Amino acid sequence: MVKVAQTLKKHEPGILRWFVSKMTNGLLEGINSLVQAAKRKARGYRTIKNFIAMIYATANKLIIKVEPHKQG
Repeated sequence: MVKVAQTLKKHEPGILRWFVSKMTNGLLEGINSLVQAAKRKARGYRTIKNFIAMIYATANKLIIKVEPHKQG
């Protein structure tokens, strides 16, 4: 019981902050998961610019539609 009280006291600011913000680290964990997925997809790319582009494409869940070229 003493150890539980010590743990609660140690984490008191974070526990109390939740009641104000209602935020957890779940969002950050989800974003990290998307970045890690992008990292796996970007294997073999040679520049950080391409890696960042892959992160954006993965995190934003972009739907890229290719329309056929219209000949006029």
